[in-house]
Amino acid sequence: MRFVVTGAGGFIGSHLCDRLLEAGHDVVGIDGYVPFYAREIKERNIAKAVTSKRFLLHETLIEKADELESLLKGADAIYHLAAQAGVRASWGDDFAGYVAHNILGTQRLLEAAVNAKVPRLVYASSSSVYGDVNELPLRESMALAPVSPYGVTKLAAEHLVHLYGKADGLSVTSLRFFTVFGPRQRPDMAFHRFLKAVRDGQPITLYGDGEQTRDFTFIADLVDVLQCSVVQGRPGLVYNVGGGQRISVLKVLETIATITGREVRIDRQAGQKGDMRDTLADTALAARDLGFVPKTPLATGLKAEWEWICS
Repeated sequence: MRFVVTGAGGFIGSHLCDRLLEAGHDVVGIDGYVPFYAREIKERNIAKAVTSKRFLLHETLIEKADELESLLKGADAIYHLAAQAGVRASWGDDFAGYVAHNILGTQRLLEAAVNAKVPRLVYASSSSVYGDVNELPLRESMALAPVSPYGVTKLAAEHLVHLYGKADGLSVTSLRFFTVFGPRQRPDMAFHRFLKAVRDGQPITLYGDGEQTRDFTFIADLVDVLQCSVVQGRPGLVYNVGGGQRISVLKVLETIATITGREVRIDRQAGQKGDMRDTLADTALAARDLGFVPKTPLATGLKAEWEWICS
């Protein structure tokens, strides 16, 4: 098959490209190299893929690409992973970038997909669309009330995806990711920051009391469900993808101390606006339709990321 992967040089996109190529598929990667973090990091992420004759990488911003429709022609499916990431950075003047990349870029991609007659699109949404709710686990049918501008843009793009699915016959599926971690994780994400600080003998900056909880998803498990979703995902549906456990940040720090064998020093800071207090995914729909069962325990995934940080 021939796949298009937007955000191909990112944390998740690069892992997906590698997996698709290993499975014998052709892959067209699109990445705008938005300077949210160093370009060199994305280039390392995608270094293996670019050696394949079945991989073509195009550097362009989706919302500005003149050749977008031609890049999509002949594709069996699109994985739309490109986005401006980061909850805390989405406030203030930087919000314009989130609108451009997450909303306008998605609408532009959908128009091009329809015109290029691409039959299938999988959209990478986020648990940030839920906001703070008093009931756990989080189910796809719940009312959505994001507590960050980033979450608002991801929800808006999710609505656009399903709007185009209904209006133009594009077969679409959205996956709501819950705190993905593992090798190649973005440098702004918590586990990367925590492990790098421990490696360098620096204190870990902890926002809030540490009792906030997350449902953590290992990258290999996420790529498994991405591969299944393009064939088995039911058109028009949204699926939660989470690790299946609710774990506090303090418990994560204990686990890091165990797997690294090093002292974990903590620099406590006030909580940050836009951060959800707790997340836990109800993954029954993904289990039913996609056969999704998380396989990687937190400690195993953290060890893999630690080894990557130290390499």
